Amino acid sequence: MGLPLLRPRSTMTDAFMTINQLSQQTPFTTKDGSTIRSILDQTNAPVQNQSLAEATIPEGQHTERHYHKLSEEFYFILEGAGTMEIDGEIRSVSPGDAILIPPSSWHQITATDRLRLLCCCAPPYSHEDTYFGTD
Repeated sequence: MGLPLLRPRSTMTDAFMTINQLSQQTPFTTKDGSTIRSILDQTNAPVQNQSLAEATIPEGQHTERHYHKLSEEFYFILEGAGTMEIDGEIRSVSPGDAILIPPSSWHQITATDRLRLLCCCAPPYSHEDTYFGTD
């Protein structure tokens, strides 16, 4: 049995597999103020239970402190350095760190160096599930 034919790597979807190329995803600003590129979510793939995005935060900037009632989040730091605050506890973060953010936990990440990280949400990220002190 031969190998299947290869298709361009922008976005590939068929009955069995979806592959999205990060460089082909358009950046946008989330409700918390971070710039993200959705890698896999309900807008670009047949995703049902989670979402994956790349986020960047410029040096000296931070996300707005917020929480998600439904979504559990993972952050995985790829580049840069910063501090992560979850429910009042603050720790330094750097490449290779994986951070669990439970549902309903107030959180904020601050970049001491430009940060690039992966964000995974389950259920998938939505603006409607992002709450601030005034909500």
